[in-house]
Amino acid sequence: MTDRTTPLDAADLPDAVKRYLTAHNERDVSAASTALAPDATVVDNGNAYEGIPAIERWLGRATSEFTYTTTFLGAEHEGPDRWTVTQRLEGDFPGGTVDLRYRFTLRQGLISHLTIAP
Repeated sequence: MTDRTTPLDAADLPDAVKRYLTAHNERDVSAASTALAPDATVVDNGNAYEGIPAIERWLGRATSEFTYTTTFLGAEHEGPDRWTVTQRLEGDFPGGTVDLRYRFTLRQGLISHLTIAP
């Protein structure tokens, strides 16, 4: 079996992914949504949010419910339009620490699908 992933530094990620992660970490919902395709879908904690208005509502809750910091752990390019970023979150949420994988699919330079899971 051949490994078809390519490890990346954060600086080598596509612009939309970098913009989204920076905005999410800074809790800037408006800036995060500029990286999304109009019909984007985000799946987080088993719940799907479809379209920018629903994603903005989710982001507003997700970024204000708990206080946390993020640490970039790594990234991989998994195909022509797919990237996975792993970040460690530490904060006042249940469990206090979790490593999350952000699986991005891009279309025409914007995020069309994002799944967030441990």
